[in-house]
Amino acid sequence: MPSPYRAIFAAPGTKGFSAAGFFGRMPLSMMGIGVVTMVSQITGRYGLAGALSATLAMSAAVLGPQVSRLVDRHGQRRVLRPVTLVAIAAVAGLLICAQQRLPDWTLFVFAAGAGCVPSVGAMTRARWAEIYHGSPQQLHTAYSWESIVDEVCFIFGPIVSIGLSTAWFPEAGPLLAAGFLLVGVFWLTAQRATEPVPHPREQHSSGSALRSRGLQVLVATFVATGAIFGAVDVVTVAFAEDHGHKAAASLVLAVYALGSCLAGAVFGLLSLKGKPATRWLVGVCAMAVSMIPLQLAGNLPFLAVALFVAGLAIAPTMVTTMALVEQHVPRAKLTEGMTWTGTGLAVGVALGSSAAGWVVDASGAAAGYTVPVVAGALAAAVAFLGYRRLAEPVPTGRRGEDDRHLRTDDDERVA
Repeated sequence: MPSPYRAIFAAPGTKGFSAAGFFGRMPLSMMGIGVVTMVSQITGRYGLAGALSATLAMSAAVLGPQVSRLVDRHGQRRVLRPVTLVAIAAVAGLLICAQQRLPDWTLFVFAAGAGCVPSVGAMTRARWAEIYHGSPQQLHTAYSWESIVDEVCFIFGPIVSIGLSTAWFPEAGPLLAAGFLLVGVFWLTAQRATEPVPHPREQHSSGSALRSRGLQVLVATFVATGAIFGAVDVVTVAFAEDHGHKAAASLVLAVYALGSCLAGAVFGLLSLKGKPATRWLVGVCAMAVSMIPLQLAGNLPFLAVALFVAGLAIAPTMVTTMALVEQHVPRAKLTEGMTWTGTGLAVGVALGSSAAGWVVDASGAAAGYTVPVVAGALAAAVAFLGYRRLAEPVPTGRRGEDDRHLRTDDDERVA
């Protein structure tokens, strides 16, 4: 492991919570595709499978920030353990209802309940921020490491989930995802030494972290970015099926994630200068431009190369996004702020998947790649329009305790 990565793991407890975080976030890449595979195999209804996956994603988008808000107030252990048990019970109900062929509405009820799965990635990033707050270079490397872990999950998670559900029994993929969640969360919350300290109630009186103008720009941009990811997934499966190799779609998408993984690894080794907002804007624009070559794909090898190149822009942009969240959100609401970016992505994935499916049905797989191009253009437009919000200094400071001190000083001057 290169020395910057070795250095961040010198802090006590970092290896343990990072390993737990890996297991805890595997369901992020396994659950949705596992539900689609399970339901399509049991019922043969792809429409129902897609609707359930979208319900799961939208439920997570709504409930995730609320769970993280409670974590900021009460701590990871007190909130994550009961929430995880609720999510696992909902997944179990979903599997039983699907296996027993119960009415469709029961599937949607349990899919909505399963959406309270906590954002484990935000929990581990919050621990890194607690350890290396005030050390920008080490925190940059830590966030890069987290992006690498995310991409490794997306490289292997769908392959494992689809493989188990098709080779073993239909419920195997979601069942293993639930097992990963249980092990990861309980292992993570057992590590109390690195758990961020909850902040006093008065530091949460100003409302949601989404009131931050900078965070609003990041979330809005990530909705369009998520649409890129959702559309690419759907269209790539359809494209591979058109070329007679549907099973190869998972490998092509793994190459997409591999490009992001390698870029994140290199990005974490760099000593960066300049404004993070500028790097973020360049990254969003690079993601948008990288969608254009997909229009020229005539075969799977060309598509794999194009997606690998497109993936190179993802992890650096995600890493910079987390640095901007830390700058623009009070420290008392950091976990919630990080989760909101994931919420934006989840909403975008649902929208992009739906739009891409509609275009593929209407005009074919090749035409479907216009959807990520349009989504990329929207992401770049929102990033340009919101750039000034991200580049300008945050007037209230980054930390909730700093805000309180500033107000106290102002009161003393007035007196």
